[in-house]
Amino acid sequence: MAVVSQAVAPAGELLTAAQIAETLHAGLAGQFAGARLLVLIPDHTRTLPLPQLFHLLVDLLRDVRQLDFMVALGTHPALNDEALNRLVGITAEARATTYAHVGLLNHAWDNPDALTQIGTLTREQIQQIAGERWHPSLGGDVPVRINRRIFDYDHILILGPVFPHEVVGISGGAKYLFPGISGAEMINVTHWLGALITVLDTIGVKDTPVRAMINAAAALVNVPVTLAALTVERGELSGIFIGDHLSAWSAAADHSSQRHIRWVDQRYQRVLSHAPPMYDELWVGAKAMYKLDPAVADGGEIVVYAPHLAVVSHVHGANIDKIGYHVRDYFLGQWERFKDIPLGVIAHSTHLRGSGTFAHGVETPRIRVALASQISQEACARLNLGYMNPDDIRPDDWQGRESEGVLYVPKAGEMLYRVRTPGALGGAV
Repeated sequence: MAVVSQAVAPAGELLTAAQIAETLHAGLAGQFAGARLLVLIPDHTRTLPLPQLFHLLVDLLRDVRQLDFMVALGTHPALNDEALNRLVGITAEARATTYAHVGLLNHAWDNPDALTQIGTLTREQIQQIAGERWHPSLGGDVPVRINRRIFDYDHILILGPVFPHEVVGISGGAKYLFPGISGAEMINVTHWLGALITVLDTIGVKDTPVRAMINAAAALVNVPVTLAALTVERGELSGIFIGDHLSAWSAAADHSSQRHIRWVDQRYQRVLSHAPPMYDELWVGAKAMYKLDPAVADGGEIVVYAPHLAVVSHVHGANIDKIGYHVRDYFLGQWERFKDIPLGVIAHSTHLRGSGTFAHGVETPRIRVALASQISQEACARLNLGYMNPDDIRPDDWQGRESEGVLYVPKAGEMLYRVRTPGALGGAV
């Protein structure tokens, strides 16, 4: 299938509404006539003009027999009706009338009745994919389970953005299947494999072992899949790539590498990383740390500034509270203590705490990480994180101080920061 339709805006520019409509029409119009079509979309923790795209697609795909949209939540909390309506930019009244024929669905990763097994990735396959990064903590065979509702449809259309990503390298594509609408096993093992490799050696890298594992699982899906991969800048589209999920994702990932990496000339000693309100829990707000980690000097500090944020995780908070935030080797060095904690939770812990060592019972993180949020100082101490009172922070005091080794990032979480200096952390050139 390859890439059948694409549009790319010149550097610094965005696609016009006409270009977006024309590209979608060229790639999708008439392709699913009479078919039952499921569109996989992201939740509110990803930036894209989804309401605009939803309206265009509903109009463009009016020749399908059935049209439903499913939020590829992974383990994120399900959205209520109000949140679903807001996500796609419609009112409750419009949903009951104009869009009554369109389904809005949530994935349910933790409901066994919502899932079906389509195959297995064996321990040997995973070990081969992971290579030298394989570790016995990854376990044995992994059952590949996916939302069983996909088999109610003739075709799947994935609609989602690509960004540098801490687990898979660059997000999007088949990630909307695994872990987007998968069972817990794939979610946990892919995230832990990414953690074993570390964020610094994964984020922004196109071809990673985790991407290979996701693609191996996607090859077991026998419902045809088309991808509309998007690159987003300043909240709007700068690129659209439509085709099979491998080709379209590859082209979008290359474009993301050009548009979503900010190269800097030094490593910073202190960073105030402002997490936007779309991150309503630390589980996703931690992206404000991941994307800055490669640009921070050894011994430096990232302050995740999220004055709106009051929850560590709606779904995983109890387990995070048990283990706190620690470097990877802290867990590997005493695995018996943590082997019953879900691998995805341990992975999240290491991602936020960053790289470091654990030797002779002493944990030594590469950098310091502090929260400036509604999460209390006592809770931060319990979680093994630093604390700053958000009321004491004035972002203006952090701006314009790059020459002092201080950086302020006003909307953190999607742009990846890397250092140009040869030998610097995180894939410098």
